[in-house]
Amino acid sequence: MYVQNERIQDERKFLDPLVVSKLSNLELRARLVVEGFIAGMHKSPYKGFSVEFAEHRQYMPGDPIKNIDWKVYARRDRFYVKEFEEETNLRAYILLDFSASMGYSSGTGVTKLHYACSLASALSYLMLRQQDSVGLLTFTNQIKHYIPPRSVKGHLKVILTELNKLSPGETTNVSKSLELLAARIRRRGLIILFSDLMDDQTAVLSALKHFRHRKHEVIVFHLLDESELGFPFDEELTFVDMETHEEVVADAKQIGARYKRNIEKWIAEYKRQCHEHLVEYALLCTSTPYDVALTRYLEKRARLH
Repeated sequence: MYVQNERIQDERKFLDPLVVSKLSNLELRARLVVEGFIAGMHKSPYKGFSVEFAEHRQYMPGDPIKNIDWKVYARRDRFYVKEFEEETNLRAYILLDFSASMGYSSGTGVTKLHYACSLASALSYLMLRQQDSVGLLTFTNQIKHYIPPRSVKGHLKVILTELNKLSPGETTNVSKSLELLAARIRRRGLIILFSDLMDDQTAVLSALKHFRHRKHEVIVFHLLDESELGFPFDEELTFVDMETHEEVVADAKQIGARYKRNIEKWIAEYKRQCHEHLVEYALLCTSTPYDVALTRYLEKRARLH
């Protein structure tokens, strides 16, 4: 019993029941027309032969014989075929960067990785609650683990278990992982990226555009620590790259103003390019409680829908 309780606690590490209750009335809906959008509350305008019966119609030459309703034929002595209203799931792919830089925290106690996992857990819960399909792909400088999208009962546990295994390590290669995934996903869906985007900006943006070229809807959650945004240092310090371990000694007062200009320019370029190519961009600071940040984002998205 103790082992089982411990496992349950691990699986709920990123999914606070109080947060679930706050988010219970919010829904994530794809804003662009996407293949496979919609399940349950979402009705497809297309006729197919999948889940929910829509109506009978008289058999026409060329209709597949397998679709004939033989019970109706027995009653009416005429051939009728069944039509079904297609109900398919939104396929969402959560892409989560757990490279070494995602392990950074300036003292708030929340690393960018923990923040990303919490957001990913909450969104997975919401979408599965809507009967949408959710998958998870984790990466550093290459794809590490891939859980295909599913909407079955118990899939949330699979996702939470995988998130609980993550610890930051290795270098970043966001663009390479995105390109590999773009080639892997054939059916259009919703791509949700969680990363600090600390990689070659041109390559990252090129990979995001590749998803849009393939008609995916893309949401980018750009996660940064408050010290990365504000640079609150004012003395001589040794700065250590968390991925390459390269060390640089610098006077924070002398480089502070230039750092702020560069970070603002860097973020502005991500915003501009994402907007131009219809990629939804959301900059989140890890000092903001993740449930507050997610609620604000979903409410804003609902207003724009």
